[in-house]
Amino acid sequence: MQYKDYYQILGVKKDAALADIKKAFRKLARKYHPDVSKEPNAEAQMKEINEAYTVLSDVEKRAAYDQLGRGYQPGQEFKPPPNWDAGFEFSGRGFNAGEAAEFSDFFAELFGKMRGGAGKQSGFGHGNFSARGEDHHAKVMLDLEDSFRGTSRQIGLRVPRMDQQGHVLLENRLLNIKIPQGVYEGQIIRLAGQGAPGLGDGKAGDLLLEVCFNPHPRFRVDGRNLHLNLPVAPWEAALGAMVNVNLIDSQLKVRVPEGTQSGRQLRLSGKGVPSRPPGDLLLGIQVVLPPANTEKARQLYRNMAQELAFDPRAARS
Repeated sequence: MQYKDYYQILGVKKDAALADIKKAFRKLARKYHPDVSKEPNAEAQMKEINEAYTVLSDVEKRAAYDQLGRGYQPGQEFKPPPNWDAGFEFSGRGFNAGEAAEFSDFFAELFGKMRGGAGKQSGFGHGNFSARGEDHHAKVMLDLEDSFRGTSRQIGLRVPRMDQQGHVLLENRLLNIKIPQGVYEGQIIRLAGQGAPGLGDGKAGDLLLEVCFNPHPRFRVDGRNLHLNLPVAPWEAALGAMVNVNLIDSQLKVRVPEGTQSGRQLRLSGKGVPSRPPGDLLLGIQVVLPPANTEKARQLYRNMAQELAFDPRAARS
């Protein structure tokens, strides 16, 4: 997928004010709108212009796009890093899959999964109009250990704002949140009243925090399940053995069945993320050979070769 420079498409500077962006869009629309344009590929050009304007005229999308696109050139191979949008606080204005599909794959990859949905409206109250504020959304990165132990943590969110001149600003917002034990990836932590303020007597919306885990040096997280590579010695795999497995805050004894091969997966029910219900722990067996770095070790390997007469490729012949 190639990077798109929306500023170049509209012909504006990267620090352009919203008024300049609107002016450039109107000028290009008069030139390329398919109903009036005689330019070649006017329809395709207009689609590019609409896409660029959709992003740059929206304070939240523009802030995220600016943050993500630093250092990229138009046409350069581009793939957004995992959880690139973590730490951004978005309002309820989002795109569903159908709307995102109207634009390019580049747009859909960046904004097609943005959570959206307006806050509930409360209608009229006490003779005055009142409306509940919009729910806001943000993705937060936690450590896997937080799920096992539960904790309180201060998190920082970047909140896009537009100044009076129409320039995008990022304000930092600090929140103290309680991480419940057993939280799992994809779970939503709701902070009541931390979203957009309501109108009139309407209540403020909520802030919905989507949980994601930082990469862990040992475990791979898959929803509520955990994956872990388990190295075993050749004799443990061949003869069977009880081996120790270190978890986050505990240790397990796991039976490796006799004749286990590398690549086999052992599933330990309920030993994954301690949610309700808990996930499973999936152990990927990895048979590790002792190094032949001494004469005695090399002789042992020679003896095995002579005594066992084993051909690992026989089944493929």
